[in-house]
Amino acid sequence: MKTDNFPTALTELLVAFTLLTRLPLPHLPEKAFENSARAVWAYPLTGLVTASAGCGLASALFAAGLPVALSAGLGLALATFLTGALHEDGLADLADGFWGAHTPARRLEIMKDSQIGSYGTLVLVFSTGLRWMAWATLLASGPAWIIAAAVLSRAAMPVLMRALPSARSNGLSHSVGRPSGPRVAAGVVVALVICLALAGVPALAAAAAVGVAAWGIAWLARRKIGGQTGDVLGASQQVGEVFALCVLAAAVQ
Repeated sequence: MKTDNFPTALTELLVAFTLLTRLPLPHLPEKAFENSARAVWAYPLTGLVTASAGCGLASALFAAGLPVALSAGLGLALATFLTGALHEDGLADLADGFWGAHTPARRLEIMKDSQIGSYGTLVLVFSTGLRWMAWATLLASGPAWIIAAAVLSRAAMPVLMRALPSARSNGLSHSVGRPSGPRVAAGVVVALVICLALAGVPALAAAAAVGVAAWGIAWLARRKIGGQTGDVLGASQQVGEVFALCVLAAAVQ
């Protein structure tokens, strides 16, 4: 049984990393993406890898004598580069669409536009700035907590995929499909186990913060466009990570 299941689990893991990162990966056949929703349990692992790489660089630079703020900024930049700024793009599109129009159809149209507006620019400045400051706060005392926040925030995306209908008939989120309850629950369990190992009891407070952020994004998405899109999922990851980092940064003060 283990031999039969391992190739499937490995394929799902690679699908998750292909969708959510820009890491060099083995080429997968198109058939592997026919039921991409089965891979949502592995979403937290993408945060584990990308944030670990960023924290590794930041910790090395800090140990070499670079100021903590610069070390944290370069580490955050690497982690963002490894995801292709996919989640940041979603957050910016959501801000432009949700507050740049008065009808769901127009909001969706703006969110699909590749150009960024004032709302998107401002929200990226605030999001990146808050994460940068949190990284600088946590780097010296608990870089593992930075990784925990990245892991937890990725577990929120499948929850929204399950809870909300797709707001459009095309796009990345629609093509992935609606994940099953057990797959979503598996992703949450994976994230909690990793984060408890990394951050201990404070991980539970961070998980609660991510839950609040996800609920807020879900409420807004249902009210503004009637469901979720890939941009909504990306925004939930970003906002969830900010909330988690703020809670963990407060814990070390």
